[in-house]
Amino acid sequence: MSFLLLASITSPNPFSDLTQKFFPSQNDKNSSPAQELPQDQSCISRSQKISYHKKSSSPVPSPYFLSKLQDYERRHKNCEPFSEPFNRTLQLLVTGKNSPSNITESDYCRYLVYNVNLNGLGNRILGLSSAFLYALLTNRVLLVDFGPDMADLFCEPFQKSTWVLPADFPFRDEFYSSQFREAHSFGSLLMKNANFAHLAPPPSLLHLFLSFEYSNYDKLFYRDENQEFLQGVPWLTLRSDQYFIPYLFLMPCFKPELERLFPDKETVFHHLGRYLFSPSNQAWGLITRFYDAYLARADERIGLQIRVFNPTATPIPLFTKQILQCTQKESLLPQLQESTASSSAGGSNKTTSTSMKAVLIGSLYREFYEEMKFMFWTRASVDGGQVVGFHQASHEGSQHSESHSHNMKAWADMYLLSLCDALVTSPWSTFGYVAQGIGVMKPWILNVPNDRDGDQKRQPETACTQAVSMEPCFHFPPSYDMRAKVIVDREAGLHPPVVHCEDVRWGLKLANDREN
Repeated sequence: MSFLLLASITSPNPFSDLTQKFFPSQNDKNSSPAQELPQDQSCISRSQKISYHKKSSSPVPSPYFLSKLQDYERRHKNCEPFSEPFNRTLQLLVTGKNSPSNITESDYCRYLVYNVNLNGLGNRILGLSSAFLYALLTNRVLLVDFGPDMADLFCEPFQKSTWVLPADFPFRDEFYSSQFREAHSFGSLLMKNANFAHLAPPPSLLHLFLSFEYSNYDKLFYRDENQEFLQGVPWLTLRSDQYFIPYLFLMPCFKPELERLFPDKETVFHHLGRYLFSPSNQAWGLITRFYDAYLARADERIGLQIRVFNPTATPIPLFTKQILQCTQKESLLPQLQESTASSSAGGSNKTTSTSMKAVLIGSLYREFYEEMKFMFWTRASVDGGQVVGFHQASHEGSQHSESHSHNMKAWADMYLLSLCDALVTSPWSTFGYVAQGIGVMKPWILNVPNDRDGDQKRQPETACTQAVSMEPCFHFPPSYDMRAKVIVDREAGLHPPVVHCEDVRWGLKLANDREN
């Protein structure tokens, strides 16, 4: 008898701990989960976040996914730092011994150590989500090397355990060096050993470098036959700033399991994000105080996630015009009267009852907030029936990913955007990907205007395009076939569940097959 069938006979909800702790919207819709659940004082957001998210919007995780999470939590607890299996497996690193010929879970554990400090917070969250799913697929235990700039952003996700890498872990100070990558990376091993079948037993440690600047040899991680070899390595370290999950769906060794875990392919990051990333008490305080003060009483909340990668090529006034065209065309914001003079009467032309829209701007720049607030203050809406307020939690001016304060504000901004009813995002922005996934929204992606030559006609004809799914984009999928010695066409046609991204034409994302 299968595990799921047996569980359904013996218990009405075999995953009650998981559904209540990480997916509280699956409780009785008539109850008040935030009040009924015992509040974990170390992570208040777990019990409270349901009252902030739209209650009818959260997708239901599959029973198989929940069963795998239960299995994982048992494995993580058994193999956690300083446990007997951990200490035994760690000795392989300390002594420099190769992997034992037969790794049994009763004696050894297999680990994936994720180095989190690479690029901005959005990239780090997406990379960490990918790392966890890879650990789940390969029966590894995930440990995370959080630097001081990432401390106390998230609650511990695993029950009565920790995912934090011990501070005295061997090689920890070397993870970010080119020498470590050269000596221990899987790509370097392949470059030196075209046929590594003779490497038996495999080494005790290998480094996976899957960042956007990875080499053609590093990309061979995505070959099925190489995954079989990696299974024998007890310690894998991973450095990545990419959401590489879409490519795992293209690998025959993982695809069947992924299909069972995620029948709805557009909710992969949503379920991983809700499970892994509950805001810490400090972050939750920033989120709830701002939300309660500025957003809670609005009839509708609109999120504008604005990322300007090149202010010279994309001037702020031109970008603002694009945002206004998009939000008005999609009826997210009201049309405005042509002049300030005709707006002097305020609501005299009101034809409907007044509604309040709160617009949350997530941007490094203050100028977008000031310009749009002034525009909607000095010009009335055409029908006079909508009052629009603009709000911005932070405006750092530039990205400082090495700063703990900056990352805390960025996490609060991301989560606040996820609590909106509709979302407009910038292309290429991992910041927006996180917000849309956690918040279960298919955003409108801005088509960024280009004014390099001072030509205002460079404004795109279409202001924005709605995403086909809420899944993030894998920006830099592998594109070189080492075996065939040819460049693979990264823009070739694909079929669901893996399709090309709206904002990165060669990128990959997950989407459901709407024809079947």
